[in-house]
Amino acid sequence: MRIARIMTRLNLGGPARQALASDPELSGRGHELRLFTGAPQEGEGDLFEEAQRSGIDVVRVPGLGRNPKPGADLSALRSLRASLSSYSPDVLHTHATKAGLLGRLASRGRPWPLVHTFHGHVLEGYFSKSVSSALTWSERMLAASTSRILAVSERTREDLLRLKVAPAHKLAVVTPGVALDELLGLDLGEASAGAAFRERCGCVEGDVLVVVVGRLASVKRPLVALEAFCGAASREPRLRLAFVGDGAERAALEASLAELPSALRERVTLQGSKASMLPVFAGADLVLLSSRSEGMPVALIEAAAAAVPVIATPVGGIPELVVHGETGRLAEDAVGLGVSLVELARHERLRRSMGLAARARVRVRHSGAALADRLEGVYSSVREELQCAS
Repeated sequence: MRIARIMTRLNLGGPARQALASDPELSGRGHELRLFTGAPQEGEGDLFEEAQRSGIDVVRVPGLGRNPKPGADLSALRSLRASLSSYSPDVLHTHATKAGLLGRLASRGRPWPLVHTFHGHVLEGYFSKSVSSALTWSERMLAASTSRILAVSERTREDLLRLKVAPAHKLAVVTPGVALDELLGLDLGEASAGAAFRERCGCVEGDVLVVVVGRLASVKRPLVALEAFCGAASREPRLRLAFVGDGAERAALEASLAELPSALRERVTLQGSKASMLPVFAGADLVLLSSRSEGMPVALIEAAAAAVPVIATPVGGIPELVVHGETGRLAEDAVGLGVSLVELARHERLRRSMGLAARARVRVRHSGAALADRLEGVYSSVREELQCAS
């Protein structure tokens, strides 16, 4: 098949990491792929060149970006329409809100089937009721001409069904897959891979390093993560915290840090975005996630592959990934997250057993090859459906 994919940007987030894992795998099976993408925002990192090095045919679309900009959006729409007409894919697969809108508008009247993935959604809890209603209506209109709507978790699929975005027969769950070999290969008894990262975080022997991985965005609630850590650190002096990522909430986070007592402030560092996550997960003892909304976070899959237990809020598809009491801990608020931080900081053997259980859980089901299998099945299905219909 000739497959076109559209992503708003190739930042350091989950959708881009999934493409880097699955697209070379699909190409190796004889499929032809082209990935159309825009430019990331400042501080998000850019995997465009890494995608090129991995052999992906990736094309930058002028004007395509995350935030609404009518002039740039119109330019991107025109560019996509011309590029897709020239490429003439057998299947077009769009990802997330902006790329999903422009890609599907650019395909109006074209003969190829459309697939769209929700990597979570912004239809509830983000905007005013009127804006949320407008977004939901827009997604329903777009879904009417879309062959298959993919959700990254069962919870996301349930939300889309409840909101009547699409009928059940159009909805499918395709859980994420990423490149895990290096993380799975980490020797838990060998500390050297993460030593430099731990040193940058100010760790000394015996410290328990908690890492928050992801954009510093309001939906990720980094201030809640900081609150949870502060509550735990007052009871467990070995705890240290590192934020790995950047974004709009950095200024608010820095302001909150400045108000902390110096002894506590010194135990928290902002490490910025990292192109390679291997040293981060190799150096981490725990991963903390305090989001108010998620699909199925790739960072937690990577943590599991590195055998690092997770403490997280039970939102979106996280409970499908983190088994409470077996591969990590789930808690509703900062107090509960802090209690779990203290418990796991004090029990190294429990951390180890949870980490190994998490590694075994993601080893097969969340690999790049597994994602390629799932996507290949969807693409073949929608193509056959269109052929039968015509």
